Amino acid sequence: MASTSTLSLPKMGCGTWAWGNRLLWQYDPTMDRDLQNVFNLCVSNGITLFDTGDSYGTGKFNGQSEKLLGQFAQECIAANIDSLCIATKLAPYPWRFTRNAMVQAGEASAQRLQRPIDLVQIHWSTANYAPWQEWALLDGLADLYEQGKVKAVGLSNYGPKRLQKVVKHLQNRGISVLTLQVQYSLLSTAPVTQLNLKAVCDDLGIQLIAYSPLALGLLTGKYMESGQLPQGLRKGLFQELLPQVKPVLECLQAIAKFRHKTPSQVALNWCMAKGSIPIPGAKNTRQAQENIGALGWPLTPGEVDELDRAAAGLKKGMVKNIFQTG
Repeated sequence: MASTSTLSLPKMGCGTWAWGNRLLWQYDPTMDRDLQNVFNLCVSNGITLFDTGDSYGTGKFNGQSEKLLGQFAQECIAANIDSLCIATKLAPYPWRFTRNAMVQAGEASAQRLQRPIDLVQIHWSTANYAPWQEWALLDGLADLYEQGKVKAVGLSNYGPKRLQKVVKHLQNRGISVLTLQVQYSLLSTAPVTQLNLKAVCDDLGIQLIAYSPLALGLLTGKYMESGQLPQGLRKGLFQELLPQVKPVLECLQAIAKFRHKTPSQVALNWCMAKGSIPIPGAKNTRQAQENIGALGWPLTPGEVDELDRAAAGLKKGMVKNIFQTG
């Protein structure tokens, strides 16, 4: 690679996408205090990669997730706060079609975060619907890096073919792609098993980041066919998927019981065993503590194989992100 970033990434991060989605529907100021405690707990336990996006907390709470994350970072007094790595994703909105529009978006995100951006990512590729738009936006990301406004550049929702084209484009400007973020879990294995993304990333020196590693909560062990299900859009999805993914859930439960862990911790540990950095969401300290419990111990190769076989046998898994390219 022509340019090597000095940014170091920890083994597991925390995704603020859950906060953003919550803020889209109902914003409760008292929630800020709870999330500050979540943030402090994560940083104190060595989780220093936090991922968000400028589209999280939209509507009248535009950029609210970034604002909160910046506030939490300012108020956190953990001993290792200097190791903090904040990543954000800039959305390729239809009205962003010039490189300067992306630079302005990055500057606005940094202002909301109250700090320079450590890792800036394009939220998704426009190749599936407006390929002409993408190159200018990518050049905007490169401009942010060259101007010293971000420490590193990453991508999100790219498949191997598009990834290699973009990497070459940025390499021509002397810029490396540090990370690729995709939907990846035991119920979303296609990016690795079908698209071979992990091998491609390894060849290119790119770190794979797994978003939705707990499959919207399906892999937590909290939901059962006969039990209470979440409300809203997830309810219908869970009703459809729970019978289909039973072999994976049973395998998770068995390994978790044997290891004295939780299904969530096993699912996150599986992501790490696959060489990815999972970024689970956390809306309270209980969830954060459970996520932290995925660190410090490895699944055995045999356990990973068991989970792989269970996942490979599924006829249906999580719905694929519509913006994921080939």
